[in-house]
Amino acid sequence: MNKHLKIPIVRKELLLPFIIITSLFALWGIANDLTNPMVSAFKKVMPELSNVQASLVQFAFYFGYFFMALPAALFIRKYSYKSGILLGLSLYAIGAFLFFPAAANQEFNYFLISLWIITCGLAFLETTSNPLILSLGDKETATQRLNLAQAFNPIGSLTGMIIAQVFIIGALRSDDYTTEAYNALSSEELGAIRENDLSIISIPYIALGVLVLIIMSIIIFTKIPKTAAEDKMGLSESFKKLFSNKNYKHGVIAQAFYVGAQIMCWTYIFQYVDNLNATFGWELTATYYNVAAMVLFLVGRWIGTALMKSINPSKILMLFGIGGVICSVGAILLPGMAGLISLVGISVFMSIMFPTIYGIALTDMGDEAKIGSAGLVMAIVGGALMPVLQGRILDMGGSGFADVAILGFIPEVKFSFVLPLICLAVVAHYGYATYKTSK
Repeated sequence: MNKHLKIPIVRKELLLPFIIITSLFALWGIANDLTNPMVSAFKKVMPELSNVQASLVQFAFYFGYFFMALPAALFIRKYSYKSGILLGLSLYAIGAFLFFPAAANQEFNYFLISLWIITCGLAFLETTSNPLILSLGDKETATQRLNLAQAFNPIGSLTGMIIAQVFIIGALRSDDYTTEAYNALSSEELGAIRENDLSIISIPYIALGVLVLIIMSIIIFTKIPKTAAEDKMGLSESFKKLFSNKNYKHGVIAQAFYVGAQIMCWTYIFQYVDNLNATFGWELTATYYNVAAMVLFLVGRWIGTALMKSINPSKILMLFGIGGVICSVGAILLPGMAGLISLVGISVFMSIMFPTIYGIALTDMGDEAKIGSAGLVMAIVGGALMPVLQGRILDMGGSGFADVAILGFIPEVKFSFVLPLICLAVVAHYGYATYKTSK
């Protein structure tokens, strides 16, 4: 009879801390997708930047994860999950508030430093929250529980996208001019426009810093339960177990490729749409398609979480990886709107990848999950490196998006999505390999 009892995803006594920790998933989603359009925004406000230089926004943002994930794991290992969350929120707020002096000095590098500090804070939050969610309940439902918590991340992402479009992209004065008209303005006019637009970029981040402080004040007075994962093992023993775990090592690699694919698809959809507008004379708004992608991402995550009740998570990961590869091919080869729809459709298949890879890679881990979590968060560095490579492809023939035709008919902006294709193929292979092992 017992085997027919339903194991709850979250037990009632753990529901309140689960809800509070889950709110953090939405909080870093706001930062992630408020920042993605900034590559395009800074390129418009500072047209002297090349595509590669503008992509340093993503490099600075996601490199913070790589830099701070292991120190974060060591910190929470010595102290507690709650201490890690509070320190992460503090860094998040500091980085957000630094946008004010960055805008006042009109210095691109200052913005990059601010973004880097924000993600040092996010590294603490992700290194802490993901394994904490896994531990808040039975191990049989751990991956499903993490997918449930991660399902609230796209809600934050949608919020970030809408803020970016309404309060930044849609309000930039530099976007109101053609290239020729902008270049014809006097230096005084250009200076006034730049000062206005950099101020516009900074305001949502400063407001976000205030929100972070409010949430931090709530968590200060919230009791985070002690879990079994807080019973420490030796640090050298933790590393030894991790380095001998093939499933974990391959999971870190798959995670790096997945995050790279996600950031490329959600960053360069703006350039993809700009190229369609220039080619066909359309007036499409890229943010609306990015929001559509995020809605599909959210729907896909809820569907994937439900499917995991009856289907092996590794099998779902493999099938979703294959679906992502097919959509990537469509984004590269299909003309016009069909290619754009394919690009948007990739998000359905990326939806379950991060938490599922995370859950599979940390399967059956105890205290080493804290250090293991750091490796999986460090893998987010894929989001720092891959967009720079894609920017390099966009710069192949010049600053435009269709200066070179690959194979005679594929503009470089479309060809650049061969990188997400490769990344998603790696994820599909990880799903296949772990599915064979789990069987």
